[in-house]
Amino acid sequence: MRILLVEDDRRIAADVATALRAHDYLVDTESDGEKAWFKGDTEDYAAIVLDLGLPGMDGLTVLKRWRHAGRRTPVLVLTARGSWSERVEGIDAGADDYLPKPFELDELLARLRAVLRRNAGHADTVLRSGEVSLDTRQMRVTRRGVPVSLTPQEYRLVQYLMHHSGRVVPQQELSEHLQAEHFQRESNAVEVLVGRVRRKLGGDFIETRRGFGYCISGVPNP
Repeated sequence: MRILLVEDDRRIAADVATALRAHDYLVDTESDGEKAWFKGDTEDYAAIVLDLGLPGMDGLTVLKRWRHAGRRTPVLVLTARGSWSERVEGIDAGADDYLPKPFELDELLARLRAVLRRNAGHADTVLRSGEVSLDTRQMRVTRRGVPVSLTPQEYRLVQYLMHHSGRVVPQQELSEHLQAEHFQRESNAVEVLVGRVRRKLGGDFIETRRGFGYCISGVPNP
């Protein structure tokens, strides 16, 4: 899953980005409010981690502009502004959660997982589809209770499809949330990856909807 991290403190940004990547997120970073607004308005992210004290355009304004434009990407706000009135203002502006500084990285990761689950309509930390379960906290996939070894890209594919189990996901969208920079150079990269996952999790776990994309088994036709 692609995450946009917007933070102008270089140390905090580096620490958070490292933690996110260690948990298999693809991370884009930005430190300027104007540039962050443009990225969040024009690119597809699973979630955004947004500091409020930004140069160029403050984070609260960035958030309001995204929401005014209809951007529904979940946003976790980070800020040194700790008063209850400022937290209320951030939530009223459209934030999905609010984490005051200083914070523990484990709490940030837990809150981000919760934001992603809620946005996809899931309450439990374990996502299930038939014989397959995905523990979002432990980053572990099992089939019939038996752990299945997946590569990072295979895990991202399973994670993204299970988070969006109620719909067909277009191939281009999947590519954006799976890729390292080289991923899209091969036109059949997603198809090859899906084939590998099917061999590990069962041939009917992922369905191909020709002309539409991919989905977890059992999703109604578009």
